[in-house]
Amino acid sequence: MKKFIGVFLAIILIIGQSTLAFADKNQANINLSCKSAVLMDVTSGKVLYEKDCHEKLPPASVTKVMTMLLICEAIESGKIKITDEVTVSETASSMGGSQIFLEPGETQTVDTLLKGIAVASANDACVAMAEYIGGSVEEFVDMMNNRAKELGMEDTNFVNTNGLPVDNHYTSAYDIALMSRELLKHQMIEKYLTTWMDSVVVGKKHAKIGLANTNKMIKYYNGATGVKTGFTGAAKYCVSASAKRGKTHLIAVVLRGETSQERFKDASTLLDYGFANYESIKICSKDQKLYTLKMRKADDENIDLVAKDDVGILIKKGDSKEFTKKIKINENIKLPIKEGTTLGKAMIYQNGKLVDEVELVNNKPIEKASYLQMLKRLADNIL
Repeated sequence: MKKFIGVFLAIILIIGQSTLAFADKNQANINLSCKSAVLMDVTSGKVLYEKDCHEKLPPASVTKVMTMLLICEAIESGKIKITDEVTVSETASSMGGSQIFLEPGETQTVDTLLKGIAVASANDACVAMAEYIGGSVEEFVDMMNNRAKELGMEDTNFVNTNGLPVDNHYTSAYDIALMSRELLKHQMIEKYLTTWMDSVVVGKKHAKIGLANTNKMIKYYNGATGVKTGFTGAAKYCVSASAKRGKTHLIAVVLRGETSQERFKDASTLLDYGFANYESIKICSKDQKLYTLKMRKADDENIDLVAKDDVGILIKKGDSKEFTKKIKINENIKLPIKEGTTLGKAMIYQNGKLVDEVELVNNKPIEKASYLQMLKRLADNIL
């Protein structure tokens, strides 16, 4: 490819003028009673407030955020289906704590088990799904820890799938926000996380079990989208609470609250602060076309390059909203090219400062042009 492909292409996105100013996390006037907390923007991943957010603490059932994430990823990758029937083992049925009273040998769909986990925090359903996806609980826990590393969760070590008390099982408010943010990217989980009341039929006698969401904020907090509560004697009261208003989507994580009411109060306080002071600006969506790359030797000379991920910028309310987007294309691109290959990047600037970037990928395979195609193009150019 000629070197001119590597030059910058400036595109002005007129959305106003902005200064990406964020609150001073140490001076924000927020009164919390919990041990540890964090407020994070879902779109950008920016931390808006934190209180000892990297302290390693037991998360209780908030652990199940990772369990649900792996279930969603297994479904969306085609490894399993939501309609698959799962046979419940003795181990799964023996789980104590919150449960949907599964019996050994019965079968339940993935849909029912995921509902039990998301709404009723069912420990037995967690183990049944772990065995189904991982082959064993131990293998599934390894998957959990590997996924945690991929997400940059440096304060975390999982020992089980459900957060029941056990040594060396810990995470942090920051890491919970990371995995909650990842879970919320899966649209399929929304209906489970926001279900207030439901029921399932379980056991050999087909007993109907009522479910009530353990996250009471689903009922009363405006725009609530999830995510998960937890409680044990060691962890005390925990919650990962998310809510969306307009384009602004926030996660508030609270660990070691003294009472159930206080954890929800702290989470509400954090979310209220975020919505009162910040707003998200959508720059582009995943798979949105951002550039047309011309390659004379490709079977299609005009190649659409699309954003690999969503890009959103969080700004302070009242600030104006002007950003500059610059496109840089990789040099020495060789044919053929597989679909989804990174061929460049879009860089987002605010007042000359780089604030975000996104990879640009091709949305279909690119092959070499045939001899006849090259002859035709030569003829067209001559004419």
